[in-house]
Amino acid sequence: MSRRTQTLPEDYFLGMYASDPDPWRFTSSSYERDKYAATLAALPRARYRAAFEPACSIGVFTHALSERCERLLATDLVPAALEDARARCADRPHVEIRQGTMPADWPEERFDLIVLSEFLYFLAPEDFAALVRRAVATIAPGGDIVLVHWLGETDYPLSGDGAAEGFIRLSAPFAKVLSQARTDKYRIDVLRAGTAP
Repeated sequence: MSRRTQTLPEDYFLGMYASDPDPWRFTSSSYERDKYAATLAALPRARYRAAFEPACSIGVFTHALSERCERLLATDLVPAALEDARARCADRPHVEIRQGTMPADWPEERFDLIVLSEFLYFLAPEDFAALVRRAVATIAPGGDIVLVHWLGETDYPLSGDGAAEGFIRLSAPFAKVLSQARTDKYRIDVLRAGTAP
């Protein structure tokens, strides 16, 4: 299967959510439930001061992650998904949901946790590299970056392994791998930031 060479366009995602409000079955899939539990278990700290979750979709993981955060910023580019995420997290005043496209709308704030789950492989190499630079610039010293990637075959610009290994390689001068876990369906990599770049 040949890979796309450009970042997947917004219309790709808008179209998916127009035909199905939960296109990846975040609310009903056992794969998602297991992956969410494994991701939360992989977090090295019990609590985080300020966390960022780009590509939050309808906010299922956002809601679970918010229990571990004093403040959580979550973004997505699809307005319909954001409506669902806001409704799901309405009882969590410390959760802010914003519209944004990655890497262009990466926030300027500092975070001690960044969760990059199952979207890095949608990015072409130049956008991917820009996102890594922004993550490195906004993670607090000693903060954690969690990478979660599906390992199935796709035509996306990057594979799950390619996205994870690429992020680890590009961030290596600044972040070190703390832990790695792999199943037959997904991998979770946890990186710890060093001092400011």
